[in-house]
Amino acid sequence: METRENSFLETEPVGRLMRKYAIPCIISLLVAALYNIVDQIFIANATYLGSYGNAANTVVFPLTVVALAFAVMIGDGACAFVSISLGANRPEDANRAIGSAVLLCVIVSALLTASYLAFMTPLLTLFGGTVNAETFAHAREYFFWITLGVPFYMFGQAMNPIIRSDGSPRFAMVTTVLGAVVNIIFDPIFIYGFRWGMMGAAVATVLGQILTAALAVWYLCHMKAVKLGKQSFRPWPRLMKRYLPLGVCSFLAQISLVAAMAAINNMLQVYGGRDEIFGQPQFAQIPMAVVGIVMKFFQIVISISIGIAAGCIPVVGYNIGAQRPDRVKDLFTRLLISEVVVGFVALLIVELMPRQLIAIFGAANESAYYTDFAVKAFRVYLCMMALATVNKGTFIFLQAMGKALESTALSMIREVVFGVGFALLLPRFFGLDGVLYSMPVSDVLTFIISALLILRTYAALNQEMPVVKGAFGTI
Repeated sequence: METRENSFLETEPVGRLMRKYAIPCIISLLVAALYNIVDQIFIANATYLGSYGNAANTVVFPLTVVALAFAVMIGDGACAFVSISLGANRPEDANRAIGSAVLLCVIVSALLTASYLAFMTPLLTLFGGTVNAETFAHAREYFFWITLGVPFYMFGQAMNPIIRSDGSPRFAMVTTVLGAVVNIIFDPIFIYGFRWGMMGAAVATVLGQILTAALAVWYLCHMKAVKLGKQSFRPWPRLMKRYLPLGVCSFLAQISLVAAMAAINNMLQVYGGRDEIFGQPQFAQIPMAVVGIVMKFFQIVISISIGIAAGCIPVVGYNIGAQRPDRVKDLFTRLLISEVVVGFVALLIVELMPRQLIAIFGAANESAYYTDFAVKAFRVYLCMMALATVNKGTFIFLQAMGKALESTALSMIREVVFGVGFALLLPRFFGLDGVLYSMPVSDVLTFIISALLILRTYAALNQEMPVVKGAFGTI
């Protein structure tokens, strides 16, 4: 009998596989999140940048997420498709899917870079860059250099899940870690030593991204379960139509987050301007800088949440292809328990230690208003993180099962209908505090829908064999 590639995904204990894939994935995503966070920490503690530089970083951050959105759509979609293909013993489909994903990533990143350079000023304005002149100047400088690294950033992020699907989660982790180490080394040199300011922070980031992309290229030439050849690197429309929908959830999760951040940044600018304190020009940038920091902590927590779930994608996909719903159900249960634990631990941290958290981001160099608003923002904005982590894990697990429609719909409801809607609505009644209330309200309502989908998923897995329909076809 022919042995399928990665057959251990069907035979090894589920708990061991979850640890093997999830831990490197968590580390990879945490390190990727640290790129922007490390920049913000060094910027915040540079007295000549301070909260103005922090606010500028907050303005640019959503635009880096747009690049990430396209990268994960390609990478996560290909990862899920490759895993299902290998489980169903269709290695040629896996081979061609990876080759076309590489080609697509290169084309999309080039187009996005050109668009960013052409429309820099209106894009920065859209995300609140005009809160004051100094913030805008810093944002423009930072964004220009970050944009030059977009092709490397997107390639590294897109190839990371593909490398995991080939059975090498540790290598995927190492490529991201080494890139972040480069960033951490050069940030203080460029910001404090050379006093390059926002340019220094951006250049350090881009150097790390170049290293990550280079290591991904090396791995593509040495893959294990899939062997790439010249014939692999073609568009292959038939396969793109099947794997891109599996990555649409990841894309919409990121893009809708960008829409939410645009709404939040603009509401902070509008209602901060009406506040007795933050309406003063010297304090105008504080709400945007603070909420940006709070969102970065949230990004760390969500990186762990996503890492646990995304690490399960190859295992889920393979066992769906191999018709093993019992193992998929076991994995789902372990995932939900893990998400709840992560959420509650994070909740304890933000409720008990908000002053310690904000101190990392240069609070000693700022006014008391900076710290006071930050304490409130941490405690209110993130008070429903346990539900947020469960929601995120549910999105991704459904995606891994090939249920692209349910996953995408749930993600869109959370980020666009609730995330954007409440960010625009609640400030009308509660002012600046309404921006902070928008996050927990959105998470509570989304969890109600997630709970219904969780119950439906268990019911489907209790059947003899799950039927995966949608973009991938019926298995």
